[in-house]
Parts: sequence; C-alpha cells; structure tokens
Amino acid sequence: MSRNAKINTLLVLIVVALAVLPLALGLGDHKEEPFTGADAQAETAITELEPDYEPWFSPLYEPPSGEVESALFAVQAALGAGVLAYYFGLHKGRRQGEARAAAAAAADPGAGDPGDAASGGAGVASGGAGGADGTAPGGSTTAAS
Repeated sequence: MSRNAKINTLLVLIVVALAVLPLALGLGDHKEEPFTGADAQAETAITELEPDYEPWFSPLYEPPSGEVESALFAVQAALGAGVLAYYFGLHKGRRQGEARAAAAAAADPGAGDPGDAASGGAGVASGGAGGADGTAPGGSTTAAS
C-alpha cells in the first residue's frame, strides 16, 4: 500500500469516527434536540440570558419545516463543494498540462522553434498567423528541423 493510500485510509477512518462516536457514546441524549445547529443553540442561550430580547432582523425566507431547511442547507453545501472541486481540478489539470508540455519540449529540443505548430510557435495550433504545416504566412517554410 502506498503512502498516499495509507494517509487517505487514515483520514476516512477519522471522519467515520467523528460521525459515529457521538451517536455511539450517546452524546446529547440529555437534550431535547441533541444535534441542532449553532444558530439554534445561540438563540436558546440568548433567550435564557435576556428573555426580552428581540432580533434586529428577520429571515427573508422561513422554510415550512426543519426538513426543508436541512435540504436547502445540504444543497448549498453540495454546490459549494462542487465549485471548490471544479476550481482545484481545473488548476491541477492546467499544472499537469504544463508539465506534459515541458516534458515534451525537453524530449524534443527542436520543438521550441517559432514555426513549429505543435510547440506553440507561429502555427495555427497556437493561434498564430502561420499555417498548420509550419509554413510562414508568406508561403515559405520555416526552419523546423
């Protein structure tokens, strides 16, 4: 087993333990709603300390039930995770592409010539003005060898 596989296995076990242990040990059994969010706990603490407290603002949308509120929160979390995964995947792909291009350039020393279309020179593949076969705009060939 590789080092990365061992680390990933350990991380998965830690996450599972964090999810299962509170339930298995009965943490929160003395509460009416044992696993409420921080907002609900803060609201309870504030009303205990200051019974006459009135909030400054009211929510723009009040979901009809706790299940709908939980579902909306889960959708919000999934969208955020998707955006982060896309961002990190995009940048990793770009780094890998740059590494492959650098490795290809190192393997083929003539690949960096200006008229070579595949190397990002003046060819069509790089968006330049040359032809796809490495010819210059005037029709003459460039020194690609």
